Amino acid sequence: MAKRKFKAESQKLLDMVINSIYSQREVFLRELISNASDAIDKIYYKALTDDSLTFDQSSYYIKLIPNKDTRTLTVIDTGIGMTKEELENNLGVIAKSGSHTFKSENEIKDGHDIIGQFGVGFYAAFMVADKVTVLTRSIDSEEGYKWVSQGSDGYTITPIEREEVGTEIILEIKENEDEENYDEFLDEFKLKQIVKKYSDFIRYPIKMDVTESKLKEGTEDEYEDVIEEQTLNTMVPIWKKNKSELTDEDYQNFYQEKHYGFDQPLRHIHINVDGTVRYNAILFIPEQAPFNYYSREYEKGLELYSNGVLIMEKCADLLPDYFSFVKGMVDSEDLSLNISREMLQHDRQLKIIAKNIHKKIKQQLLSLLRDDREKYETFFKAFGQQIKFGVYSDFGQHKEELQDLLLFHSSKEKKLVTLEEYVSRMPEDQKYIYYASGDSNERIEKLPQTEIVADKGYEILYFTDEIDEFAIKMLMKYQEKEFRSVSSGDLGIEEDNKEEEKEETESHNELFKAMKEVLGDKVKDVRASKRLKSHPVVLSADGEISLEMEKIINAMPDDQQIKADKVLEINVDHSIFKALEAAQGNDQDKLELYTNLLYNQALLIEGLPIEDPVAFTNDMSKIMV
Repeated sequence: MAKRKFKAESQKLLDMVINSIYSQREVFLRELISNASDAIDKIYYKALTDDSLTFDQSSYYIKLIPNKDTRTLTVIDTGIGMTKEELENNLGVIAKSGSHTFKSENEIKDGHDIIGQFGVGFYAAFMVADKVTVLTRSIDSEEGYKWVSQGSDGYTITPIEREEVGTEIILEIKENEDEENYDEFLDEFKLKQIVKKYSDFIRYPIKMDVTESKLKEGTEDEYEDVIEEQTLNTMVPIWKKNKSELTDEDYQNFYQEKHYGFDQPLRHIHINVDGTVRYNAILFIPEQAPFNYYSREYEKGLELYSNGVLIMEKCADLLPDYFSFVKGMVDSEDLSLNISREMLQHDRQLKIIAKNIHKKIKQQLLSLLRDDREKYETFFKAFGQQIKFGVYSDFGQHKEELQDLLLFHSSKEKKLVTLEEYVSRMPEDQKYIYYASGDSNERIEKLPQTEIVADKGYEILYFTDEIDEFAIKMLMKYQEKEFRSVSSGDLGIEEDNKEEEKEETESHNELFKAMKEVLGDKVKDVRASKRLKSHPVVLSADGEISLEMEKIINAMPDDQQIKADKVLEINVDHSIFKALEAAQGNDQDKLELYTNLLYNQALLIEGLPIEDPVAFTNDMSKIMV
């Protein structure tokens, strides 16, 4: 019979299918199995409207037959089959979908939805096969047909005798190439892996004869190879079951089976939506962060299915970065099995699903915070930095969404508290939400800057993560209360002896001026401290860049060398101040020595590096002699 040419710019489109559309060759089997499932769905639907047909689901299946000797892989289904006209229309026009046409012409009922809303999937077979043969007989035909093609040069259709209704696709697998191992598509174990990965939840059994090594009957240590037919797929996905049928153990088992993590999830979220967009989802909030979570190697995303068929292992577009810790899957009836990540990024249904998922995750986290504080704190210790980064990123676009999920250590409660809990305890005369930054809670407790705030009975939030102060600078305020660092110039704490303080400051100005000359541009100013009680000296910062932010930014690899506007504050009520006054009038060298020592002490207290350690140790030695 004369060879027929493909329609619809077949050469160009087939090249796209083979070389561009699918990033992994193994998906050819997913496409063929999905088509086979469609064929069985169609015969089921036909039985609903044709009294002469009876649909017994146990009689319908898909079978894989690998043959290493003939180098063929055969995919058999007991579905509706194809007529000659359907072969022409569905296989003769690349990118036309018979399933899509069938779906648009018929209202699918009883949960038997047609998967294949694509037309290019069948041709994925040419990614691994030099030649494809299709043997088929339609339920509406007494005659069978054979369709053969070696690719974009065209195809032939010839009539054949065939007793069984259904379709048999025979792939003649390519020979191995330098960088491509095609032998794996004839290997039983690899085929089982591919089915489990992509088609585990196809509703009909996917069968294959599998060779197993078993103990030979009548022997104790002699084994023999036995061939037995196995069903490779689970068939009924957990997310299609009623929630009332499932236990916590069922969800935990699913979490382990899918290898989402080695931990036990803190919470699961089971979503069933049957609205404008239909989808099911099972999401998990893990207990522990993966070892590479806070690194560039970590890849976020949820498994994305279309009617139980995996189309993407990690769909990043379903999760914002600040919820990237969430594990799980989404299965939608409204997504096609199509094709590329680029197309999915612009899919309207996917965006609607993502928006709904964001909302559900936040609701679940707030519920966990409210109902099981211990578990929430476990979660926050693992993933709190990511929530804080979400507050800071995108110029604070998500800060209002995330602010109620934040926790910080409290100076009063000696535990993690929310911003809402902090504000609810604020005295009437307290203007600001106070915070202090440092490497650890223990170190922050010893900071001189905290003295006056603590003495007033005000609570202080401890910031120990590098992102903390950046996030709070972006948040700016909570419930109309501004954040204020204990190291900032204005603490908003009123003093009773303002006039006396003013006179004292004026009398000390000459001394501070002399100390500023000694330090030069190392500090912006030297002044009397309003915050110190028992400590002699402290550094504070004027401007938006705090001392802690300077440390963090300068530790980054791009060597930005950002400097905070440092102010050296002196406690005029401390005995060291009298030594400074005595040196000012009698010994300029000693004043310079004391000034440098105090400045370096203040640097050490803040955890900042001393610019000249040798000079510092020499100054210490001078004090000792």
